[in-house]
Amino acid sequence: MCEALPLTGERTVPGIPEENYWFRRHEVAYLAISARYQGKDLFEAGSGEGYGAAMLAAAGARVTALDYDEQAVAHVRATYPAVTMVHGNLARLPLPDASVDAVVNFQVIEHLWDQSQFLREVARVLRPGGELAVSTPNRITFSPGRDTPLNPFHTRELASDELADLLTDAGLTVTERLGVYHGPRLAELDARHGGSFIDAQIERSLAGRPWPAELSRDVAHVAAADFEIRADAPDSLDLLFYARKPSGPAVRA
Repeated sequence: MCEALPLTGERTVPGIPEENYWFRRHEVAYLAISARYQGKDLFEAGSGEGYGAAMLAAAGARVTALDYDEQAVAHVRATYPAVTMVHGNLARLPLPDASVDAVVNFQVIEHLWDQSQFLREVARVLRPGGELAVSTPNRITFSPGRDTPLNPFHTRELASDELADLLTDAGLTVTERLGVYHGPRLAELDARHGGSFIDAQIERSLAGRPWPAELSRDVAHVAAADFEIRADAPDSLDLLFYARKPSGPAVRA
């Protein structure tokens, strides 16, 4: 059995109790699209540990995935044989023009130095009428009141209109603007942990303080079903957008 990937802070991985909140917050987006691309040629751009690509393959998509990290590539190849894994750079996708039906890019675009170049590459490799599903932390709630991200691994975080503008500039048509939110159970945990379940985790981790038993227990028991996906609003936790490549030649004013 392949060893688990180490937790670096740049990606989330399954099976770590203290990381479970973030893992489930990522997982909910994969669950939301799992049936959407059944029978489609799908490319995951930035697959990390690979659990999401494997979920999409199990749901019936023909999945090729890419990551820049060689250790992650080796891990996915050893752990998730249903996924065709390649090593490469998101600025130059190693795919022919118009070769896939869908591209998935979850919790990755905020790590990229040239987001526009990546999205132009997405538009290039999508077939006419193909779709991009992209998620990213909402800058308004993830790094509130700041021009630079709190997370040292993020280069540029996006608010809703900023993401929409990037997609449009790349020649893609935004068709749905959704957001990830805490559901009722997580709202209860917010109240139980001083008003913010997220801050309770982050503040103790940054300070190097041990977690109280109650916080550890609550984090370990978070499930993807504790999050909700609905129409995007300024207070969403994460953005989840769908954008399509036009079926005909692009027309620009």
